Amino acid sequence: MRLVVISGRSGSGKSSALHVLEDLGFYCIDNLPIGLLPALAEQAQADEKLTRVAVSIDVRNLSDTGAPINEVLTALPHDQYQLDVVYLDASENVLLQRFSATRRKHPLTNTNVSLGEAIEREKTLLDPIANMADLTLDTTHMSVHELRSLIRMRVADKKFGEMSIQFESFGFKHGIPIDADYVFDVRHLPNPYWDESLRKFTGLDTEVQLFLNSYDVVGEMRKSVSDFLNQWMDRFIEANRSYMTIAIGCTGGQHRSVYLSEQLATEFRMKYSNVQVRHRELARAEKEPSH
Repeated sequence: MRLVVISGRSGSGKSSALHVLEDLGFYCIDNLPIGLLPALAEQAQADEKLTRVAVSIDVRNLSDTGAPINEVLTALPHDQYQLDVVYLDASENVLLQRFSATRRKHPLTNTNVSLGEAIEREKTLLDPIANMADLTLDTTHMSVHELRSLIRMRVADKKFGEMSIQFESFGFKHGIPIDADYVFDVRHLPNPYWDESLRKFTGLDTEVQLFLNSYDVVGEMRKSVSDFLNQWMDRFIEANRSYMTIAIGCTGGQHRSVYLSEQLATEFRMKYSNVQVRHRELARAEKEPSH
């Protein structure tokens, strides 16, 4: 049996994630009270039809009198089945924008608590489950389509005992991904941006790839990152780590980081079956309207 627990701050995309799993055959329960989780897990184990179960737990399920959520999850006999805790979050500015756009009421707001205060308080209340999450997804720059795709590939399609690996390119000028396990800085490598003939391309294009291939230091950097990950990846798997996100950053997230993320993903797909690539800034650019 497989049990997926989805949590995160309101507006981060929990409902969308749960709907994806439901569409893919998971038995899903939204806003399950914490106290019912052990009974659900026990019943699912006894029912041969409930092989994949997903539940959403948010701040409305927290009880001041019951056991903390992290203690409940730790006490579950998950040595008898696969338990994945997925935590979704987004920047406070984006959460404010999403609530303003939908005109939804935050579960912690009232006449004395503003939306901004509620969002901050929710983070504090959910910190215990955030700290024990197997996979954290920052949905700040994600479209609903991209979130659905990531949940399908990284969560639903992951087999028992398998490590889900994601290489994520990003630009330091837009901030470091909060969901990264490792961050590698490649800003010291030759930058195609300064060649005006290459500026309009990205690391996905042949022109940029040929440029970067021509420098030995680029290959040396790739080998260093690869050697480090190969040295430790199996140790993480032995320690029952199910997810790994490796962020590769350059200045703008268009050329060097994209190229190296693609190169590393191609290499690691030869050894691991669940390897994805995400280009944060390229995905962000696709969402922005053209002028």
